[in-house]
Amino acid sequence: ADYNQLGFNLRSNIFQGGPLESRSLMKDSYTPDIIQKAIRDPKNWHGRRTDELGKWHQKNALNLNLQKAFEDKYG
Repeated sequence: ADYNQLGFNLRSNIFQGGPLESRSLMKDSYTPDIIQKAIRDPKNWHGRRTDELGKWHQKNALNLNLQKAFEDKYG
């Protein structure tokens, strides 16, 4: 009985799905020229700049990956 009811609902197109056109709050709130001017700078991430400690951690992670690759390749 449940399967028949579900099949009837699917054939009747009661479950129509989501909207065909999606809306964005940012696009609705700002004019197109503001969105085009928004350039993402990886050094200035959400108003925070990468400091010396962050740069050190990036270099340290690269160094550890390099050491691991050397050990895997050369033993």
